[in-house]
Amino acid sequence: MNETNAELYNRSASNWQRSEPILLSDFTARPFLLSWCEPVKGQRVLDLGCGEGYIARQLKKRGAGRVEGIDISEEMIAGAIATEQTEPLGIRYQVGDASQPTGYDGREFDLVVAVFLFNYVDREQMTSIMKEVFRILRPGGRFVFSVPHPCLPFLHEEQPPFYFKRDGAGYFSARDKIFEGRIWRRDGTSVPVRCVHKTLDDYFHSLATAGFTSLPAIRELYPQPEHLHLDPEFFASLKDKPLHLAFNIVS
Repeated sequence: MNETNAELYNRSASNWQRSEPILLSDFTARPFLLSWCEPVKGQRVLDLGCGEGYIARQLKKRGAGRVEGIDISEEMIAGAIATEQTEPLGIRYQVGDASQPTGYDGREFDLVVAVFLFNYVDREQMTSIMKEVFRILRPGGRFVFSVPHPCLPFLHEEQPPFYFKRDGAGYFSARDKIFEGRIWRRDGTSVPVRCVHKTLDDYFHSLATAGFTSLPAIRELYPQPEHLHLDPEFFASLKDKPLHLAFNIVS
């Protein structure tokens, strides 16, 4: 029987704690996502699936006004709160289900971010979360999120520094199937990750069902020349391969 998402992260939380880029996706995904969140000055921000608060802290340091984070893992939130107590930024964290964030009124946030959240839920749960995001975003508010690229498990070998194990499953027939995987830090430590597989079409369908009517901006993210220059050995096996998929849509 698979671990729950909370159990998966509770046991690996200490290896996610960081104050600077160290994980592969801290280089290949998060800087771009943060740039896509701009302008954030004075914005009311909710970070769904905030983990130990890495993105929430970055947004607050960039000038966001009110910043809140929700995550299902008690240990990840404990890490976020510990950092907040040591280096206060005024961020509020809570343990909770991203599909049922409590205490929020409609149209309350200017920006909602979900960095690698939807790869932990199935299509029905994803649609439920997106409906809640649509409800709490103000008109004209932005929803920025990222997922592992749906093609990655089918194009990359099961090896460091990032992979998902598909066990021969097919792209369409494996919808909602769990692909377990791992992602590496540059210091050689790996942490478990998970992808509940969805096709590109599934993301568009859930956004439309949730109520979004505008066309999202989409970006495929992969190692850039500066990454290959920084650490050729670490990034080389992923050269020219789609790692992540980023979405930016206005309510």
